[in-house]
Amino acid sequence: MNTSLTSRPDSSLEQRLQLLIEAVTDYGIFLLDPEGHIASWNSGAQKLKGWRRDEILGQHFSIFYPPDAKASGWPQEELRLAQARGRFEDEGWRLRKDGTRFWANVVITALYGPGGELTGFAKITRDLTERRQHEEQLRISEERFRLLVDSVRDYAIFMLDPEGVVQSWNAGAQAIKGYEASEIVGRHFRAFYTPEDQAARKPELELQTARAQGRYEEDGWRVRKDGTLFWANVVVTAVYGPDGGLRGFAKVTRDMSERRRLEELERSSRRMNEFLAMLAHELRNPLAPIRNAVTIMQLETLASPVLRNCRDVIDRQLTHVTRLVDDLLDVGRLSTGKIKLRSELVRISDVVARSAEIARPLISARRHAFTIEQPDEPLFVQGDSTRLSQVLQNLLVNAGKYTPEGGRIHLRVSSIDSFVYLTVSDNGRGIAPENLQTIFQLFVQAEAGMSAGSESGLGIGLTLARSLTEMHGGSIEASSPGLGQGSTFTVRLPMASQANVPQEEQAGGENPGGLRVLVIDDNRDSADSATDVLRLLGNQVDCAYDGESGVAAARRLKPHMILLDLAMPGMDGFEARRRLREGGSNGEAFLVAMTGFGNEEDKRRTRAAGFDAHLTKPVELDALVALLNDARRRAGMPPGRDPRG
Repeated sequence: MNTSLTSRPDSSLEQRLQLLIEAVTDYGIFLLDPEGHIASWNSGAQKLKGWRRDEILGQHFSIFYPPDAKASGWPQEELRLAQARGRFEDEGWRLRKDGTRFWANVVITALYGPGGELTGFAKITRDLTERRQHEEQLRISEERFRLLVDSVRDYAIFMLDPEGVVQSWNAGAQAIKGYEASEIVGRHFRAFYTPEDQAARKPELELQTARAQGRYEEDGWRVRKDGTLFWANVVVTAVYGPDGGLRGFAKVTRDMSERRRLEELERSSRRMNEFLAMLAHELRNPLAPIRNAVTIMQLETLASPVLRNCRDVIDRQLTHVTRLVDDLLDVGRLSTGKIKLRSELVRISDVVARSAEIARPLISARRHAFTIEQPDEPLFVQGDSTRLSQVLQNLLVNAGKYTPEGGRIHLRVSSIDSFVYLTVSDNGRGIAPENLQTIFQLFVQAEAGMSAGSESGLGIGLTLARSLTEMHGGSIEASSPGLGQGSTFTVRLPMASQANVPQEEQAGGENPGGLRVLVIDDNRDSADSATDVLRLLGNQVDCAYDGESGVAAARRLKPHMILLDLAMPGMDGFEARRRLREGGSNGEAFLVAMTGFGNEEDKRRTRAAGFDAHLTKPVELDALVALLNDARRRAGMPPGRDPRG
């Protein structure tokens, strides 16, 4: 068949072809001459564009193009490309006769005569407006979904490619994990896992499970950009394309740290707080005179080595009992969120030295071999030095208690990547596998693996250790091959950048002495022993055993300092304080509330009542010396010499 526009042989084949083209109504099919003028027009073109054959023949085909396309010369460019390539296909906006637009797919084919000369162009046009509308709706829907996901801050939502490389990053991911999109997109998601989980190929195993089962969910530790750990709920979902091929994974992460901590402590905290406060008070009352008696023995010269040894035993055991009372109070504070960390740059070697010093008497008494391994370079963490020492001390004391005499205890300090590890291992009684997690629960002890008869504690030490560690952004784990094979506890803390440690101010010892002091306490042992301690410190001391006698003695003696018990029968400490201040009497006396109640609410109450200070039983010597100094300053007296040397 001759494709020339001027040569049209009358043949049945051409007639049938013309009839076929004319019958097509879903496609606009027409011919153009070499300059682009319309030479033929089928019914589909009339239906699609609106012009009748007699209206459009001879018109230039640029009539179908919007003004901006015509101004840019695009119609002529299409013909040029079709002539150069033989065929040109494009999509774009076109115009109907009534001026409305439609989205068209256009195919232009160059036609040549027998001699190879260009005779014109065949043009086929399809209306794809509906498809484009669907695509635009889908694009808008996807954009809305993207904006919705990006704005969520309580969930980290992001995509991974099939190999686990991060492809997208929402605001929640930045808030929870700390990375900006520019810092993490293109990196493998193993960056969110601890070094141990990376070594165990846990990230890769998660993707394998999600691919095999469609979905993977777990709770576990994850790592933020700054190195701190958080307890996360993670859901990984495999994403497949229309062809069934794996396109990647959708990952949703929630920070469950606070909920985890509260859920564990909530089980035991409802009816515990009032009991703990009362128990601490009742324990501290008898401890106070014992502590005073030990202090007296420490200040007096004891010639007998046997008596000195007995004094030191009492001192160590009293310290242990006092620590148990403090632990009880700390659990109560944890359950109500009242523990506040005093964050500073902490040298780990200082924490080790302090903890080892406290635990060493117990370890030595049980004849254990105790070794410490530390790196040469200093390691630092950001945290509360006292609380961190409490954690490590707890682990060392446990190792000493639950290892039979003559055992081995090893403390190792190390660093891996951005973490500091404190590992306490022993060759003691070990822990049964089923107890490795429950030993961290409040008031729980593994009976077979951890009990040590009369030496067993209250079952709160490990709970405190874990909670305090997690408050520092770290974690604590226990491992053991089994009963009788020893155990290992590992504390993991985020490492701080090494910097110059600020020099701590050395606390200068102020020397008390020469004050007139009055002790008012209905517990005679407590009052008498406190009187003896104060006298040994160089003061003039009197005591009274009830509020009425105390008020009368104060008016007679005009003391510089009054130590006043609060829980006395008849006239309690608050009423006694009011009576002491009546009429301006004893207005210059330094008034100290002395009580077994020592939480923040108790201290606020005594401050509000007008007391100058709050002293919690059993009274530590350093705290008493500090208050004596305060009283001397109020009295305008210089500090005296400390008789302890």
